[in-house]
Amino acid sequence: MMERSIRKRTILYGVSAVLIALTLATLIYNYQPSILNSPRSAQTGLLATFSSLNALKNFLITNATIHDPFSFYQGGLWAIATPILTSPSGGSMFFTSVPSVGSAAPALAYSPTNIQVAGVDEADIVKADSLGYIYAISGTTVSIVKAYPATEAEVVSRINYANQSSLIGLFVSGDRLTVLGSNSSASVSSLYTSYNVEAKTFADVYNITDRSNPKLLNDFVITGNYFDSRMIGDYIYMVTGQPAYLVYDTVILPKIYINGQMTEIAPTEVHYVPGSGEYYQYTTFSALNMQNPTETPTYLTVLMGQASNMYMSTANIYMTFQTDNTNTTIYRLHVEASNMTFEAKGCVPGQVLDQFSMDEYNGTFRVATSTWKNGTKENNVYIMNVSLGIVGKLENLAAGENLHSARFVGDRGYLVTFINTDPLFVIDLSKPTSPTVLGQLNMSGYSDYIDPYDEAHLIGVGKETTASDQGYFAWYQGIKISLFDVSNVTNPKLMANYTIGDRGSSSPVLTDPKALLFDKSKDLLVIPVLVAKINQTQYPNGVPSSAYGDFVWQGAYVFNITLQKGLVPVGNITQMENGISVLNQSYWVQRSLYIENVLYTISDNEIKMNDLQDLSPINEISLP
Repeated sequence: MMERSIRKRTILYGVSAVLIALTLATLIYNYQPSILNSPRSAQTGLLATFSSLNALKNFLITNATIHDPFSFYQGGLWAIATPILTSPSGGSMFFTSVPSVGSAAPALAYSPTNIQVAGVDEADIVKADSLGYIYAISGTTVSIVKAYPATEAEVVSRINYANQSSLIGLFVSGDRLTVLGSNSSASVSSLYTSYNVEAKTFADVYNITDRSNPKLLNDFVITGNYFDSRMIGDYIYMVTGQPAYLVYDTVILPKIYINGQMTEIAPTEVHYVPGSGEYYQYTTFSALNMQNPTETPTYLTVLMGQASNMYMSTANIYMTFQTDNTNTTIYRLHVEASNMTFEAKGCVPGQVLDQFSMDEYNGTFRVATSTWKNGTKENNVYIMNVSLGIVGKLENLAAGENLHSARFVGDRGYLVTFINTDPLFVIDLSKPTSPTVLGQLNMSGYSDYIDPYDEAHLIGVGKETTASDQGYFAWYQGIKISLFDVSNVTNPKLMANYTIGDRGSSSPVLTDPKALLFDKSKDLLVIPVLVAKINQTQYPNGVPSSAYGDFVWQGAYVFNITLQKGLVPVGNITQMENGISVLNQSYWVQRSLYIENVLYTISDNEIKMNDLQDLSPINEISLP
């Protein structure tokens, strides 16, 4: 999501006293000793480093056009990023537990998080494991649930965080649980708006050998805002960003805490690319060993613009930065265990939509972008080599249309654009120097997310449209699920589709694909949906295409999905029962998963368990 930089210089006069106090605290705080060494990875010389604090200061004064601390917005927080000396994760944190229950020895079949790259896990609000446990975030609480067998399901422990904390996601690996979150403190208010003065991101690693009694092993905190993360093997790779600015001639640098001890990232450790821009931020890449808490985390910090998207393969992190309105800069960071090295930098025209618009394959990097040229929207695909130089391109695809989704599968690329109809483009990428369009399918509606069913078939989730739904401000209708056959690349076909609700219906899958549950081996597709329905009696002369429906239901739709029968609805599951209003979001199903023969649907307040075959109810338990 693109963040905006908003200049409000008049605010400085109303909070000058606070800034003075923060500056004094910063000057004193900078004398504290460091507990971390220099970044533990060999550098290639791709990025320069500052020779001193004055060099960094002069760079910001000379190159950045914005220096005010209140001019930077990230991750939902206005941040000054001056550390406040409290416990690293923001204060109050305690455990509650029930008597220990034994862990099941045999591994159970369960559904993992819907991720982009095999072997590269992504943090999510709900995780499961092969021992039959579910780990779920609800507000500021992490609940550990003995979920299987379902008839005996119970919450065995809870990790409660302070109210000022915002929990972001979880990683689970063996007997380790990592909780990612952020917190802010010391707000400043004015006549016009209010700001959070300080923000930190934390990663708490727990030993969960005894699920009823999780034990904190390592507490890693960095000033700034969470951007994204991945996990490969034992290591979590986390990316954070902190605005770079001066407070009364004082440089505010990122600080790292490990188990309560602080170090400030030294100016000589900050990498940068010469140049100028509206503003800069410190983007820090951290590598944490989830299994070995005694291993000191490593980090790399680079001074650059606002990060926009991140893709990670099993060996590389690719970060995109919107250089200006017409270009995107891409950095490739090679990772191997705790070692991180910047190896390549490149640039492509246009803007990258999301992580699924990027892919690494056979020594190449493929990226889909959209840009404006002479007042017209254009969509493009670029093929880059390991040095991030462009070796092939396909430009001006679907001129005048919006790019809604992209996905790369092997030697094929798939793009969905929309303005009047939904063209699904099939692109040949087998020759990196000359990508070509093989075929396209025009149909009503569009897909905001594409999920591979197999190498020759795709699942699309998006919105339906009618003949009158045209242009950039089309009146989109219900949630549309599609099954495409792309085995004949020159003639892709729509095999099946299913539409849920009327205009106003929505699903978290449209913006967060981790909410989708698809398992080809079980012919299973589950999608959470908020359903809106139009009252036909309100429109005696016919329902206009722009009419919104009223929210009538929320829950999970369950489908049997096969190439033989297409999309067959099996039923649906809701937690909006016993008089609970459909507007009560704490009972909205956000995730679903299975363990063995049980389907679990999870909201903030509840986990519901149903038989996977006939959806008959089995059990339900409350969370916080």
